[in-house]
Amino acid sequence: MAKVAVLGFGVVGSGVVEVLETNAQSIAQKVGEPVSLKYILDLRDFPESPYRDKIVHDFDIILNDPEVDVVCEVIGGVEPAYTFTKKALLAGKSVVTSNKELVAKHGAEFLKLAKEKDLNYLFEASVGGGIPIIHPLHQCLAGNEIQSVIGILNGTTNYILTQMFQNGVPFDQALAEAQERGYAERNPSADIDGIDACRKIAILGSLIYGRQLPTDEIPTEGISKLTLDDVAAAESAGYVIKLLGVYRKLHKQVYCRVSPCLISKNHPLSHVDDVFNGILVNGNAIDDVMFYGRGAGKLPTASAVVADIIDCVKHRNVNRSVIWEDGEAG
Repeated sequence: MAKVAVLGFGVVGSGVVEVLETNAQSIAQKVGEPVSLKYILDLRDFPESPYRDKIVHDFDIILNDPEVDVVCEVIGGVEPAYTFTKKALLAGKSVVTSNKELVAKHGAEFLKLAKEKDLNYLFEASVGGGIPIIHPLHQCLAGNEIQSVIGILNGTTNYILTQMFQNGVPFDQALAEAQERGYAERNPSADIDGIDACRKIAILGSLIYGRQLPTDEIPTEGISKLTLDDVAAAESAGYVIKLLGVYRKLHKQVYCRVSPCLISKNHPLSHVDDVFNGILVNGNAIDDVMFYGRGAGKLPTASAVVADIIDCVKHRNVNRSVIWEDGEAG
């Protein structure tokens, strides 16, 4: 029986626990053995939760338990997620995560460490939430030279832009509605300033290029300056505006940026609305492939995290992680 520890019992963490428990039988059939939740690490107590007996407050309990095969880090942010991830890998435990900030900043370090230990560091949920994109790029499209990735990578900004274009709602009002619906945080800067999308395109670019692409070197512009006048001008010319993360390979150099862009209404990404994400990948053999779905949310994100847990359990002591190096792109 494989044992799993979940770090963080927030929205995504509770979703991971729910999927593990609800789909326990089918997961066991796919893996060939039961996959059991042993610990949930959180600073809080959850006396009303059916999983209250699994709550621990000390990470060392998980770290020192040889039964724990996979650590699922869904805390978010850099610390203590960085420290916990590194200690888990050094202790011989594979790690899966949805933490885009941590992967974007320290992915190369953890991938190298996982390889040295014959473990896995998997992060499918860090870019597209429930949309499979890391695995397809790494394996299904491995026979291609990837020329470009263009993506609507943030559901909050896409919701706001949809409201502005379809319903004539001003930016401030659309943002307030997004916050009321739970699509935007109280401090929405990471979304509306393009930071979230920047982290995601950096992860995808690093995966394709094989070298860490620092987020602070990717030109990034958000949507907070857009007005209904901009919307009207775009519509009159037959365009919509989407916040896009763009990766392009130009000869031996790569180009990345995040910014609002005009897209023709005939373009497939122009029809990706509301909180949905869309990622268009161009390869020299397959041409264009598009990935579409919910890029965030409790269960869609948990779905991708649990898929990585299954992969880790099925391939114990076999490194399945992608590899990219520290350093700058040319």
